[in-house]
Amino acid sequence: MTSQPHRLAWATALLYRAQGILPLAIALLLALIVASALLLALNASPIEAYSSMLRGAFGTENATAETLVKAIPILFVAIGICIAFRGGVTNIGGEGQMIAGAVAGITVTLALAQAPGIVIIPAAIVAAFVVGALYGGIAGFLKAYFNVNEILSTIMLNQVAVQLMNFLLNGPLLDPAEAGANHIPKTARIAEAAELPRLSFVLPEAVAGIFGTADLFGRTRLHYGLVLAVLLAALTYILLWRTIIGYRIRAVGESERAARYAGIHVKRYMVLSMMLAGGFAGLAGIVQVLGLQYRLQTDGSPAGFTGSAGFNGIVAALFGGLNPLGAVPAAIFFGGLLVGAQKMQRDLEVSASLITAINGLIVVFVVSSQIFTRRITRRQQAALRERPPIPEEASA
Repeated sequence: MTSQPHRLAWATALLYRAQGILPLAIALLLALIVASALLLALNASPIEAYSSMLRGAFGTENATAETLVKAIPILFVAIGICIAFRGGVTNIGGEGQMIAGAVAGITVTLALAQAPGIVIIPAAIVAAFVVGALYGGIAGFLKAYFNVNEILSTIMLNQVAVQLMNFLLNGPLLDPAEAGANHIPKTARIAEAAELPRLSFVLPEAVAGIFGTADLFGRTRLHYGLVLAVLLAALTYILLWRTIIGYRIRAVGESERAARYAGIHVKRYMVLSMMLAGGFAGLAGIVQVLGLQYRLQTDGSPAGFTGSAGFNGIVAALFGGLNPLGAVPAAIFFGGLLVGAQKMQRDLEVSASLITAINGLIVVFVVSSQIFTRRITRRQQAALRERPPIPEEASA
């Protein structure tokens, strides 16, 4: 039989979890309420708009697959953002780090075009992670050793990466078939052996009738990048909360002064946080190439390749409570917003760019809820410190 103290411990743990989830739920609700006001201003019914978005994101097998495809790069970036923010640094450079990783990965992929896929894919992934980490580490090094604001440096590095990509795709990496006066800046198509396999689930007969197919997602664009992203989210959670390195990263993020007093090399872990964040963003870039686009192509802007996943990953990380496991459903949610917005635009003639406003509203309310939660926590701690001690007779 479960003891009373054990039940009390479980109840306390559930209450603690609820306190962490409730502010996020309230923030989402407030964001949707404000977005409803915007929809009304556009002469659109919020109920119809949200219903259309829901059907567009999860209404069919293909819609669900497209939502998951959109969520993959967002999740990779969000995992890195969780590490950076937990380490006390702000990474706004996901776009540039995605591009750096994609350029490195596609270069390795094209160089190993004759090798088997079991060689090409791991080599490209490692190259993308390493180069993305080095690119993110630049901002971390400048922050740690020269106190350069990492928000400004990462934004500037985004532009450097874009221009570098434009130069390479118009020169050294240009597809030979596109050479000429009116060429399209893109690389050659990768070998079929380098493509990430499609992801599908074979369903038992009893369940297949419900979904209308025995091969779920078998005819969609969903690929194994999703499995890799979810696996890395779990491993990152273990890194942050079950290892010494993760403890030191979080200690630096909580208080640099206290971490330095405890003997932690603050600058080293600050750089490491940014390098890991850049590495995961680099993975987002190469997985987009190997699993979806099969070449690196640009219209001259970062969003032309990244789809703004570098910025959406920040929103997903914040909405997931800066927890890699929480980032998984958050990334799927925002992937669903992006996919569902297209159907909303077709059905109600409301611009899909409204999703950008919703993302911004969610960030504002989530950050506000975190500030509010911190203030309540500080007041509770202050009240506990001011409470008079219990007399020994009473405690006995």
